[in-house]
Amino acid sequence: MRPPRAYPGRRGTILIVTMWIILALVAVTLVMAHAARTEIFISANELALLQARAVEQGAIQYVLSRVASLQGQMPDETQTECEAVPVGLGAFWILKPDFEDDSRVNFGIVDEASKVNLNTAPASQLALLGEMDSELAAAIVDWRDEDETVTTGGAESEYYLLLGDPYPCKNSTLETVDELLLIRDFDTEILYREDVNRNGMLDANENDADATAPSDNRDGKLDRGLAPFVTVYSREPNRAADGEQRANVNQENNSTLSTLLNKHLSSARAAEVLGRARTARPFTSVLDFIVRMELTSDEANAVSDYLTTSSQTTLRGLINVNTASSEVLATLPGLDESDVNALLSARASNDAGTITIGWIAQALKPDKAAAIGPLITGRAYRFSADIVSLAPSGRAFRRCFIIVDAQKSVPRVVYRQDLTHLGWPLEPEILAAVRAGASLESLRPSHTLGEATP
Repeated sequence: MRPPRAYPGRRGTILIVTMWIILALVAVTLVMAHAARTEIFISANELALLQARAVEQGAIQYVLSRVASLQGQMPDETQTECEAVPVGLGAFWILKPDFEDDSRVNFGIVDEASKVNLNTAPASQLALLGEMDSELAAAIVDWRDEDETVTTGGAESEYYLLLGDPYPCKNSTLETVDELLLIRDFDTEILYREDVNRNGMLDANENDADATAPSDNRDGKLDRGLAPFVTVYSREPNRAADGEQRANVNQENNSTLSTLLNKHLSSARAAEVLGRARTARPFTSVLDFIVRMELTSDEANAVSDYLTTSSQTTLRGLINVNTASSEVLATLPGLDESDVNALLSARASNDAGTITIGWIAQALKPDKAAAIGPLITGRAYRFSADIVSLAPSGRAFRRCFIIVDAQKSVPRVVYRQDLTHLGWPLEPEILAAVRAGASLESLRPSHTLGEATP
């Protein structure tokens, strides 16, 4: 019997089919491996984002704890960590502008009363801010007032309703600083100028003329814009820091004032001040009372926080002379550059944490001190924090801006804005170091980038 005949072509066909099957299996394996690798990256990124959010929540709670029970004082900077503060395996930073040095990022919690309040400042004061003029100031006044009467240089609904995307004039107070962008002639350039990422530092792209955004003058100095100097949040309770009721110096037959003065002054001195006050009323402010009653620095410091000229329970928009920048102090009525310098010099010699304003009477001439009295305070009750939180791997970060109200025993967040879209605001070396495996502990102030972690 003859054996079956072999067909060489059939063997070749089987080989080709086998090769295609193997190739298909390899392709499927590669696709599945790539998909798995992608899923691993996605999962790692999602985990990092969740970690950054958790760090952010921890940072917010930290800020709330630092401003609790301060009774009008600022948090003690020596006891308040704000740079690479650990939360679990992650860390956060709290950014704060340094108006004297734009070469680096500064850290800290900001007093909102250190700024000019857009809702209470008169047009004449607003116009003195660096980025403002009389027409911009008038437009703000028209936006916030309750009528449709156009202030000279301002704008009411008649203007806004003729825009391509019309809307009425609000005729009510501003709720955020960014609301300025709805007001005639305001734009992001006026608000932020060169500091487009709002980190308070002159970054390379903010000092290269027109090479990269934003457009800048390449003068080696950061033009910060209007935003760092204005607020809509500043307010404080009209009571003493320890919770005691204040004595209104404009009320006649005021037993509270008599009791207060006799408590802090000698009986003879208290009688003298009370006698002079009866014929000197009304007083425009507590500082006016201090100046005209010729209280000494010690006397003023002892009684000023227990005095008032207002019957309102909440005082809005007062500027804290203990924390305000020179740019903000320069908007106070009647002050020139030498007066501002005198205030800064006198303030530097005060004890840290002071909440009094009595020292103003010695730093300025009596008439100038009395003139700014109705607009100033020495206390802080609302704070802002610009928080950057970083996941342990460096894969994700978050940035948010919050306003905290500390008027009551339990502080609360009254405003939050996500700023993550502005990009990483700190030195790029920090991200590079963490992504390369450096521990966040090595980034704390006691360490140097690149230094070995103990």
